[in-house]
Amino acid sequence: MTEEYQVTLPKLGESIVSATIVQWFKKEGDQINLDEPLLEVSTDKVNSEIPSPVSGVLSKILASPDQELQVGEPLAVIQMLQMNRGSVGEGSRITVEVKREASTSSEMQGFFSPALLRLARENHVSLDELEKIPTSGAGGRLSKRDLEIYIEKRAPAKNQPCPMSKGSTALSTDIERVKMTGMRKAIAENMVRSFYEAPHATLITEVDVTSVIKLIQREKEGFLAQHGSKLTITSFVARAISKALKEYPFLNSSLEDDTIVVKRFVNLGIAVSVDQGIMVPVVKNCQALSMAELAKAIGDVSSRARTGKLNPADVQDGTITLTNFGISGVMLGIPIIRYPEVAILGLGAIQKKVVALDDDSVGIRSMMHVSLTFDHRVIDGMYGCGFLNSLKEHLEKDATL
Repeated sequence: MTEEYQVTLPKLGESIVSATIVQWFKKEGDQINLDEPLLEVSTDKVNSEIPSPVSGVLSKILASPDQELQVGEPLAVIQMLQMNRGSVGEGSRITVEVKREASTSSEMQGFFSPALLRLARENHVSLDELEKIPTSGAGGRLSKRDLEIYIEKRAPAKNQPCPMSKGSTALSTDIERVKMTGMRKAIAENMVRSFYEAPHATLITEVDVTSVIKLIQREKEGFLAQHGSKLTITSFVARAISKALKEYPFLNSSLEDDTIVVKRFVNLGIAVSVDQGIMVPVVKNCQALSMAELAKAIGDVSSRARTGKLNPADVQDGTITLTNFGISGVMLGIPIIRYPEVAILGLGAIQKKVVALDDDSVGIRSMMHVSLTFDHRVIDGMYGCGFLNSLKEHLEKDATL
């Protein structure tokens, strides 16, 4: 006896109403077990693996890679096998049994993990190619290192000149068309919505972080040994943001029609660069965390963002965002607000400069530009200036652990 089960796109978060299919881990006719990864989808916040809600055979796939679906729309049909009825108490219970056979070496050779498939897709390695790559993993499986070696060998030599057309018209080989990934499209849509819906305004200040940098250099080894986390400028800025927001809470809000919704907690989004774009995991309740707790939380979410291990809950409920383009050496930048937040801060590169001090002497100081971009419907310029001045004061005068 068999029964069909229709798999639909589940709700992946409070504000997420759609997702784009990235890849299927199974093909039609494959056996699938309860909670086994069925497919991967992406939103503007995070990539998520969707597990199978039942055991059975994947009889029909209803959505293709790069297709965008709304929450509740059908993804696939699974044939549930061997439906056996047995009487339990006053009612009946249906049990689903799917025969699971032990994996042999030959079966393991044909298995590719989601992370491996993602790496292959990003480097345009087909499934046919994957099956032909020499393996070194346990049970004859293809390891990540096997694939990386294959990609390195296949890559064209560096500094090889690009062929040019002799005429005025470019050859088709001179042009590469790259289809946007689901995540990139979702990010683009979110940025367009924010940029055109919210009138952006930006203020910039320069902060003397000499004392903070000296403290980090002096304490970083002991801090790492004691707390297991790296001590970075981001942690100090996160603490300063939390303190400044107590004085200027409207920057920690969202706008719902004609109502400003002010949050009394600070859920700080930390922009992290990943292969497909930018992930923004959220550190919750920053205002209640110590420096050690902040450093650990920031390090944890950043690491999981880069390794693709974030959960949907990790990227939800942000109230304000911090992006640090200074790590790439860029001195100044003006980021776009993340909808539905009303403010985002950007950190520039820390540079040593000769600076005039309060006593009219000069000194070599570590200076950093900080930009504040805000929604001008909610925040006025002088309010934003007050926040930046408060942030600057906390960073310059509170160089403590």
